[in-house]
Amino acid sequence: MSLYALDNLDDALDATRGLLTPVDRTTWAKLAFVTLFVAGPGGTGGFQYTSGGGTADPGGGPGVGLPDVGVEVWTLVAAVVGVAVLFALAFGFVGSVMEFVLVESLRTRRVTVRDYWRRRWRQGLRLFGFRLAVGLLVVGGTLLLAAPFLLPLVGGGGFDGASLALVVLLLPVFVVFTVAVGLVDGFTTAFVVPVMVLDDRGVLAGWRRLWPTITAHWTQYLAYAVVSFFLSLVGGVVVAVAAGVLALALLIPFGLLFALGVGLFALVEPVGVVTLVVVGVLYALAVVAAAAVAGMPVQVYLRYYALLVLGDVDPRLDLIPDQRAAVRDADPA
Repeated sequence: MSLYALDNLDDALDATRGLLTPVDRTTWAKLAFVTLFVAGPGGTGGFQYTSGGGTADPGGGPGVGLPDVGVEVWTLVAAVVGVAVLFALAFGFVGSVMEFVLVESLRTRRVTVRDYWRRRWRQGLRLFGFRLAVGLLVVGGTLLLAAPFLLPLVGGGGFDGASLALVVLLLPVFVVFTVAVGLVDGFTTAFVVPVMVLDDRGVLAGWRRLWPTITAHWTQYLAYAVVSFFLSLVGGVVVAVAAGVLALALLIPFGLLFALGVGLFALVEPVGVVTLVVVGVLYALAVVAAAAVAGMPVQVYLRYYALLVLGDVDPRLDLIPDQRAAVRDADPA
């Protein structure tokens, strides 16, 4: 039996080359912008802080509670955490919508962010809600499985043999739980999103449409999961090396600007501080942009790869029949 996960390795490369060559700066810039959000953090992380109550000892007795740093400090901390959470939520929402923008761009071979955003933002919102629910499930499951280890430490007791035995027993459950959540998240991105685009449906409806193909062809999807895992690892290494080289190259022009800022700092301290901050921010943005450009072809390849596998498993779910026919007609007999 032929494994589509292996058969489509070269076809995905041909489809990627067909979209990205000849190099068009506008297309590359738009796709880099889209994949910057797609490849970024798709979930949200929570920050939770709890403390026990207590009374202050004005006589200077030994304290066991939190240090008295004042309401202003805790308000500032809460504000910073709140802004970080809001930023993560906003990034996650934009990244969810950009999943559909990317699929539409690969499907039509025309990158138009605003048009696809207007058409697909409601589905992106549903995807974001699904990802948020999965993220909360992961946090809750992790805390539940870690409770036998954490509760004795929080309570001030020792980590006895019974707790260790319970952790060892729960470890396989944690591994299975992690793998299952990873597969759900990965398959949602790789396969359910295209089904949502094809049939204009929601996340759960997309899963209901995809599930019969998974149960009927589970070996094909298992092969895809294994191969795509290693492809992601290799692609991550390649992108990291390329981004590192670009970051070092950018140090040449920005190094001169940093030197200028140091010189201004020695002459006029406020102007030098502002210059150094501005240059630092611009350098960080330049590195992010360079990393996005370096990672974009990898993301396009991985997404084309998933679309090709999906269409081979179930031709009724094929979003890219024209690209499939083009790359396979071009293959030598």
